[in-house]
Amino acid sequence: QLQAFGGGTVQAGGSLRLSCAASGRTVSRYDMGWFRQGPGKEREFVAAVRWSSGNTYYTDSVKGRFTISRDNTKNTVYLQMAGLELEDTAVYYCAAAPRAILSTIRLPSSYDSWGQGTQVTVSS
Repeated sequence: QLQAFGGGTVQAGGSLRLSCAASGRTVSRYDMGWFRQGPGKEREFVAAVRWSSGNTYYTDSVKGRFTISRDNTKNTVYLQMAGLELEDTAVYYCAAAPRAILSTIRLPSSYDSWGQGTQVTVSS
């Protein structure tokens, strides 16, 4: 089970840190990802961290602003977001993939467990 929290309302240019706490599975043994779904939009990939190498992957629009990380001792994955823009407004979901093929790590279908989502609203 995954539980995402840490969302809220922040002004453009501000920062937030999302957390995804896992129970029943060990985050270090799964590819962990963050996705988001904005109003009227499809769910899109944001970031992922590979279970084996710890390598990270980002969608182009968040590179240099967002950082995904995991704390194996707390069994938690984080998404540090900085320089937030209005277009970042969305519900953010964390997800776990049982060792996805690297070429599919950005696809929601590669993930078999999802958190409930946390709302991030960026205001002007």
